[in-house]
Amino acid sequence: MSYIEVDRVSKSFGERVVINELSLRIERSERLVLFGPSGCGKTTVLRLLAGLEIPEQGSIRIESRLVASAGKNLIPPENRDLGMVFQDLALWPHMTMQENLAFGLNARGVQKHEAKVRVREMLHRVGLEHRIDAKPHQLSGGEQQRVALARALVSRPSILLMDEPLSSLDDERKGAIASDLLGLQSQLGFTLIYVTHDRAETDLLASRVCQVRDGCVA
Repeated sequence: MSYIEVDRVSKSFGERVVINELSLRIERSERLVLFGPSGCGKTTVLRLLAGLEIPEQGSIRIESRLVASAGKNLIPPENRDLGMVFQDLALWPHMTMQENLAFGLNARGVQKHEAKVRVREMLHRVGLEHRIDAKPHQLSGGEQQRVALARALVSRPSILLMDEPLSSLDDERKGAIASDLLGLQSQLGFTLIYVTHDRAETDLLASRVCQVRDGCVA
């Protein structure tokens, strides 16, 4: 059995079918890129995996656990052992970098001292420990991307979902952050599922590419 199994999953919004009996098999520590044009259903696949949407039919398993089936979320998002980086990054503007990273750890009941250690370690891994007291508006676009990545990984998830996080960056910054991401994945061993419509990002990151078209695997 594969680490993640999506079996004939469908999802509609109103009368619009966004995902149509889509099936995927993803192996542990794989770097899978979901590639395709805007509106083809890539982001909805991520949201289904994360538990932010519920499939109308089909099932989703993570590490043999049935996490969702037709009309039901059986395992809530916070218990799926995953982190997510959204396209808009979703950093809290009034919080420092330390507070942004610690927020999720505190919600999981991690003790303050342990949370502080994990935050410093992760900011060090992305080269931003010296900006620990900065707020998002004080950072460059590339630094904000690194903070969002650090926040998604600070809880040490087994799966990282990324929804076009580099779309606003120039090619040089994309290359630098892609290199950081590959290094972190090598060190930490998480499974990466990355959504993009950019062929260059696909070439930089993928160990396997899945092309999505009209809600199906093309």
